[in-house]
Amino acid sequence: MYREDISGRLAFVSGASAGIGEAVARMLASNGVNLILAARRIERLETLKTELEKEYNVKVNIIKLDFSKTEDIVKAIDSIENKNIDILINNAGLALGKDLYYNNSLEDALQMVRVNCEGLIVLTRLLMPYILKSKYGHIVNLSSTAADEAYSGGAIYCATKSFVEMFGDSIRVELIDKPVKVTNIKPGAVNTEFSTVRFKGDKEKADNVYKGFIPLYAEDIADNIEYVLTRKSHVQISSMTIMAENQGSATIIHRDNK
Repeated sequence: MYREDISGRLAFVSGASAGIGEAVARMLASNGVNLILAARRIERLETLKTELEKEYNVKVNIIKLDFSKTEDIVKAIDSIENKNIDILINNAGLALGKDLYYNNSLEDALQMVRVNCEGLIVLTRLLMPYILKSKYGHIVNLSSTAADEAYSGGAIYCATKSFVEMFGDSIRVELIDKPVKVTNIKPGAVNTEFSTVRFKGDKEKADNVYKGFIPLYAEDIADNIEYVLTRKSHVQISSMTIMAENQGSATIIHRDNK
């Protein structure tokens, strides 16, 4: 099977300190891709940087960055010396709470919008001029099956992920005459820190999300992103939905309760 060589390129990965972001960083490094990794937890990034540079002999730049703060994103991008970025992985995102909308914390709702929507807009806009200069530009947005299926307790989260979908689809159209591909990745149930964050550190609630079936793991999503990034230059995968074997939709999962 044909596989495009992406070694030597430079990728920016947001939310890279854990979960899908970390798995994607590891996958890219294993392909010889140099990295700019950004997340709030700088100590995790420092550890990851050391591991990746040693194991794969790639260059890794790390940035402490809160994607809910526009001014911080602007300052962070300004501080990057090498902005010759080919690949942007828009991974930073979160869900907070699963209460009914009228009971949900307004601050939690706004924080989801800030990170999932505003952070995405700002980062992509600031990096776009550099990606446009690349002969191999590729923007990968992490959306969700929640973008396609509303569910109780997910009003804001579902809305933000639908935003990610429309944003990606729209800029793909705008970039139709440019050497830049845009892919929306829509994972289903992935067992990462996502649910722990959603339930404010309640590990029991988070673990219950994945009980009774084999969920996806961060490496599964990274594996599919690797496929997307390594297709022939004329092939653009616009959207990819990835679900566990026993998952039929965002909310329908067969669980073995034995």
